[in-house]
This record gives sequence, structure tokens and C-alpha cells, in this order.
Amino acid sequence: MAKASLAGSVKTRLVPPLSYEEAAELNTCCLADVAANIAAASARAPIHAYAAYHPLGSERFFKDLLPDNFKLLAPREPTLGRSLFHAARDLFAAGYGSVCLINADSPTLPTDLLVEAVRRLEEPGDRVVLGPAADGGYYLIGLKQFHQRLFEAIDWSTERVYRQTMMRAAEIGVPVAPLAGWYDVDDEAGLAVLARDLLSAPDVKADHNGGYAAPRSTAFLAQLATKNGGVRHLFDGPPLSSA
Repeated sequence: MAKASLAGSVKTRLVPPLSYEEAAELNTCCLADVAANIAAASARAPIHAYAAYHPLGSERFFKDLLPDNFKLLAPREPTLGRSLFHAARDLFAAGYGSVCLINADSPTLPTDLLVEAVRRLEEPGDRVVLGPAADGGYYLIGLKQFHQRLFEAIDWSTERVYRQTMMRAAEIGVPVAPLAGWYDVDDEAGLAVLARDLLSAPDVKADHNGGYAAPRSTAFLAQLATKNGGVRHLFDGPPLSSA
């Protein structure tokens, strides 16, 4: 699930401490790292990669950024919930036996979690695979069938998303296979956790051992730390909890 890096339209909750241009550049780095992580997982599990992108007209941005084996899934509606709905439905309509939707806000998500999601979807019987995010949402939802109800009556972009999705699954009688929790980067607290994980000494970032190295995001944050005094506290401050 990917938004083109248009300054002023992506990661605006990071402004301040970032500028709109810096927030857009971080978005690009996250997209590149998430795509590379999916590519790494595809070497260990049967994965066909798509970017469900937004907005229409940004195809060249994604073709230039993403690996060659990624395909583009055109947007139908602009809101998050409807984008998830259409992406899942369109991929099942294309003949896939399972579909996994992943955010583009977790550049350090462990590759092992992506592989585990595929393995859980390969097991017999219907289920929903759900990866809880630290902010109360989810970073991943995997389906073996298209269940429309999972995308209905959800307060998107709130701390209630994961809990409400669990409730929708219970309503329709589909078991949930939860993955380990992880964090996403859509506010200053998440950015501070990312900075700690990627740039701090090993003993400081021990909470997230096993996370993906996220080289593009690491390089961007390292550069940012040297030139933007307004974000210096993200790198120098005490460790923050992502839970």
C-alpha cells in the first residue's frame, strides 16, 4: 500500500520536526526499503509483489523506484479502508489463492515476519493473518478468501483498527493467526524509534533485534542528523518505547 512522495501529501504528521520535503524523502526511503524487504522474503517464499499505489498518474515514480519484478495495482478510491478493500478484491479476482496487504510505513519489519505470514497462509483452512502495529493498527493483513466484512465499520487511522478487525473476524467466524507486533513510522514517536533502531549503539536498540536493516532509511536519517538541528533530539534523547 504505497503513496507517491509528493511533498505536503505524505507523512505530514512528521512536520515538524521534519520539513514537508524531508518527510517526502523519508517516504521514498521507506518505500524502497519495504520493497527490498519483500524481495528478500520472495527468495524464501512464493511471493508475487505488487504496489497498490496512489495517486493515479504517479506510475512513473513507482516504476523508477521499485524493483523490476514489482507490478502496479491502480487506485480506485483514495481512502485507506477502501484502498485495502479494492486491493484485496482485485488480487483475488486475478486468481491468487491468498493475498497479503502490507503497509509502507515499517521499513525495519523483520523479513522473517513476511515469510511467516506466507507460511501461515499456506496452511489448510481459512484464516486471517494479522500483524499488530504498536499504534493500535496493523502493519499486515493476510487473507485466504476475500472477506468484505474485515474492511467494514473500521475507524481507520486510529488506535482501534486492530481491535475492530479482530471483532469483524469473530463476527464472520474466521480464525485469526496473529504475528508478532512491530511499529510503523507515521508520527514523531515512531520516527524516534526508527532513528534509535537504525543509528544507535547495539545495546540501545536491542528491543528490535532482527529488524530489517533498511539501508535507504538509515542513510537518510544519518544525513538528516548532521544537518537538521531541529531533529537532533530524535537521535540523542533517551530510548523511547514503541509499544
